Amino acid sequence: MHKLVFITGASSGLGQALAWRYYQQGYRLALAARNTDEIRSWAKHQGIGSDRIEVYSADVANISGMVGAAAKCQELQGVPDVVIACAGFSTGMDTSCREDLDVMVRTFAVNTIGVAATFHPFVSAMRQRGSGTLVGIASVHGIRGMPGHGAYCASKAAVISYCESLRGELRGTGVKVVTISPGYIKTPLTAGNRYAMPFLMPAADFAVRAFTSIEKGCSYRVIPWQMGVVAKLLRILPNAVFDKLFANRPRKSRSTRAE
Repeated sequence: MHKLVFITGASSGLGQALAWRYYQQGYRLALAARNTDEIRSWAKHQGIGSDRIEVYSADVANISGMVGAAAKCQELQGVPDVVIACAGFSTGMDTSCREDLDVMVRTFAVNTIGVAATFHPFVSAMRQRGSGTLVGIASVHGIRGMPGHGAYCASKAAVISYCESLRGELRGTGVKVVTISPGYIKTPLTAGNRYAMPFLMPAADFAVRAFTSIEKGCSYRVIPWQMGVVAKLLRILPNAVFDKLFANRPRKSRSTRAE
């Protein structure tokens, strides 16, 4: 039987690109998102047969709903070989604005708690089986905090630390934890960015490289690698230099609501 991959945020962007790559590599698909019609329309357009795909309605910020979707997946398709927490939310914020605190809550609920909610229903079954891979999609923006982007940067920094913690907890069980930190990838999430995006990469190219890293069981990978070099350089910059360099950087547009 074909291996099974479970992917959240699969209605567009990185999630959809990863779904297509895994399908090309012979996997069965378990795809979860709030907008299931988008997934079904995409799958039909791609010619993906019903024997290779199931679609689940889930908002990763709703823990009970996410657990229910995962339980349905295991009932219909079995325990996945790979689980990818890809659902994401990104917007600018201004801490002086009260409504932006609600946006920050939503950002953490999706980007950070959503990762744990995605992994939770599968951990025990994978550990009992002695195999499986849990993949957290973080971001190079989790390495340093960019002005005006505090919610997103902080939420992705939390994903990196959370996955690192979980990796240690699952050491020796046969269950791997992989952290992928994308740089700038051409998706709807980055389409509205008002600043330069060095090494901008098509989503399909990202998916190819991510698939390879996940299959190898890499503990941490920045894609594209050039952004990994940039991120490391930024990390070692003295705060005074970093602050001066990015003080006038164009900021991501703020949302008027918590999604």
